[in-house]
Amino acid sequence: MLFDALIIGGGVSGMQCALVLGSAKKKPFATDKNVGIILHQRNSHLQNALFNNVLGLKAETLGADILESGKKQLESQYPHVNQIENEKVLSIVDLNDGYKITTTKNEYHSKIVVIALNYSKPFLIQGLEQYIIPHTRANPKKDRVQLKNSNHLIKKGLYACGTIAGWRSQFAIAAGSGASVATDILTLWNDGNHTKVHDKV
Repeated sequence: MLFDALIIGGGVSGMQCALVLGSAKKKPFATDKNVGIILHQRNSHLQNALFNNVLGLKAETLGADILESGKKQLESQYPHVNQIENEKVLSIVDLNDGYKITTTKNEYHSKIVVIALNYSKPFLIQGLEQYIIPHTRANPKKDRVQLKNSNHLIKKGLYACGTIAGWRSQFAIAAGSGASVATDILTLWNDGNHTKVHDKV
């Protein structure tokens, strides 16, 4: 399957990125874009998280519930975003005009890839080894990693967001990072015109 943008990771940053990209479907520059997300959530730090300090979330919201409600929100609001479940990414290969993504079950091609995984070791996706560096905003004792990037961009067509991009493990920061990458991609699709997507009453 060929994608214009494929997000790898179904945590906060990945799902927020997918929601923003999905919300642009009616824009002329995005109407024909095929967007997908590989919802590998087993290792998400949301699995055991409890939230009391996030704007808009009811106190004592469980991260595990957000994992499920996020998938439902994406499906109900933006069903054109392909949700790929029960697959783990094994390798990413640069093809010059895009990337080949191999999972435990399938092979995909995408013009743009967004890495939205957590910052824990080991990071095992083949093809990205040269970008792995110590995490710059985590406690050194925890031995976290990130992918070397400049404002989320690793190299042409390859982005990182959330903790793997070097941000701290905080819900609002991860969500903002995913949204930021999505608006960068929309800006690219919109011929470089700075782009954001808002719904209005």
